Amino acid sequence: MDIARAVLDHNRHRDPERLALKLRKMRGDAFVFLRGTAHLFHARVPLEGLFTSAPPVWACGDLHLENFGSYKADDRQAQFDINDFDEAALAPASWDLLRLLTSLRVGSAGLGIKAKAADDLCGALLGAYAAALAAGKAGWIDRDTADGQIGRLLADLRERKRADYIGKRTEAGRKGALRLRTDTGKALPASEAQRAAVRRFMAGYAANQPAPRFFDLIDVARRVAGTGSLGIERYVLLVRGKGEAVEQHYLLDLKQALPSSLAERLAARGGPALAQPAWPDEAARVVGVMRRMQAASMAFLEAVDFEGRPFVLRGLQPAEDRVTLDRKAQTADELRATLVTLGRLLAWAQLRSGGRQGSACADTLIAWGEDASWHDGMLDASALLAEQVREDSAAYDAACKDGRMPLDAEGVAAHYASSPASASGSAASSRASSKSSS
Repeated sequence: MDIARAVLDHNRHRDPERLALKLRKMRGDAFVFLRGTAHLFHARVPLEGLFTSAPPVWACGDLHLENFGSYKADDRQAQFDINDFDEAALAPASWDLLRLLTSLRVGSAGLGIKAKAADDLCGALLGAYAAALAAGKAGWIDRDTADGQIGRLLADLRERKRADYIGKRTEAGRKGALRLRTDTGKALPASEAQRAAVRRFMAGYAANQPAPRFFDLIDVARRVAGTGSLGIERYVLLVRGKGEAVEQHYLLDLKQALPSSLAERLAARGGPALAQPAWPDEAARVVGVMRRMQAASMAFLEAVDFEGRPFVLRGLQPAEDRVTLDRKAQTADELRATLVTLGRLLAWAQLRSGGRQGSACADTLIAWGEDASWHDGMLDASALLAEQVREDSAAYDAACKDGRMPLDAEGVAAHYASSPASASGSAASSRASSKSSS
């Protein structure tokens, strides 16, 4: 596989400026490369054995260590759960677990955790996942039961002062009007056309809400967040909220929803015979699966139509509210406890969403959790995939070094202008609407 070509084909039609940020971010770090290339990971998973025979479940589709985090739910309570569902699909239960274990192996290597210790951590995560499935009851994590890194994330979120939170992301503009900062690496200025489009959308959206003035738009910027989705049309919105004071304002995230690369891979010849539901659009898929799998949904979560395209609107989740492997942030025992919790959260999400539109019922998932015959195969597959990710990451780094991978906005735009979609990239190209703004 030509890694450079595969990455570029998949990301066609994205905003060149933010896509260049993604391409640079993926250099020199296999874990970041893994985060940014879910489509390559899915292409490497064999369509056989455990990866076609496991019970069908609702899957996140891009589960790795940093796609768990804390957030405010609809009831404004702090929650900790899986938090990214862009690639969500109906899939064998083995796929999310495989990607999570692979991310642990790849991330551990980058932190100097020896292979034997990584094996032990993977075994602990898998064991917790299987035991939680076998128990057959979906649980959840809250501030009263969480400890270690997860407990600190929830405590930080609970104690965060809104004035400080908004204040760090805004500044006084002309005539003292509040505006979003675009000098922190978290946002870029929006064009006048983009600002006008968002204003039109928010005016129409607010008119259909019980408290229209809450959604009065103060400012908008292009959001810079994550890795895999960098370059997708996405905005951070500053809205009036509950009043005129800074501490009363709210931040929202408006993000385009594209087709799931996991669903595309599973539909390939030889894949499992799973029929994806006929969702109204991609945003409905993302929001629908999120509501099924999470214990409590994010605040303001809704599938919306923006300029004739499916987008997801939700409360903004800062990057600092996500799990990290950083050993400076936790002890070895805390790291192990965190990973055990992640395994349980995955099992609980699969149980919670069971029996819905083709997903396996609780009895089937309990039986799979009780069956240990597949454990060694899963651990072996995650080790092989981790090595493949490292090889692909090295190939990507080589392409960056020898100039085959454009790394600035001008180079990205020039590449796509001179390079029509290849046959191998035609499916990836169709993921983005030609209407995407840049």
